[in-house]
Amino acid sequence: MMSKAAPAKKPAATAPPPGCSLDINDPQVQKAAIRIQASYRGHRSRKELRETGPPRVLEPLKDVVLIEGSAAKLTCRISAFPDPFIRWSKDGKELRDGPKYRYIFEDPDVVALVVRDGELADLGQYSINVTNPFGQCSDSARILVEVPAKIQKGPDNTKARKGTTVTLTAAIMGEPAPNVGWTKDGKDIEEDDRVYFEIGSTNTTLTIRRATPQDSGKYEVYVENSLGMDQSFARVDVA
Repeated sequence: MMSKAAPAKKPAATAPPPGCSLDINDPQVQKAAIRIQASYRGHRSRKELRETGPPRVLEPLKDVVLIEGSAAKLTCRISAFPDPFIRWSKDGKELRDGPKYRYIFEDPDVVALVVRDGELADLGQYSINVTNPFGQCSDSARILVEVPAKIQKGPDNTKARKGTTVTLTAAIMGEPAPNVGWTKDGKDIEEDDRVYFEIGSTNTTLTIRRATPQDSGKYEVYVENSLGMDQSFARVDVA
């Protein structure tokens, strides 16, 4: 005849190891609890403020220097929640996210714009506009472009008749603006009212008025700035 199983005995409660018990009446324990509660309330307050406040710029944009052929990065730290709408622009014209301009979101508070394949045309004022349902904020900075001095198109070889005016023109570029000079047969040209040269933002022109056979020779134009130099030659024949 089967008998009922005896009721299982409950295990006896064991005391916690020494050093693992907390006495809620201990003043140090009470102080620690107060600090934890204060920290939680502070975190909760910051979170609620972030959720309900308009966007703010915490660290503004800074001017950057872009070397031709390289990339530049504009970085801004913002406070905005819910997730804001970010718009970047250059000189008032919106920039689309793509191969040339990349919108970067590095963490919830940091946004950046990367400008690739730097060129002189990238010089300008860049702005960020941050918008969420509670408001908007904006900031701006400049990208300064540095380009080695170069001659994009040198002067052409020229044949002229005696007494006519000869002009040699070269297309130039560089940032900072380059120093420009002209030589004849390896010697610097001494300007006067008959032979002189002019320098514009994108070109330089040498003028020879009332040309003579003595003006025939090899002419060189050179440009130089802190990043580099370039030169080009042309032959002038006067008969």
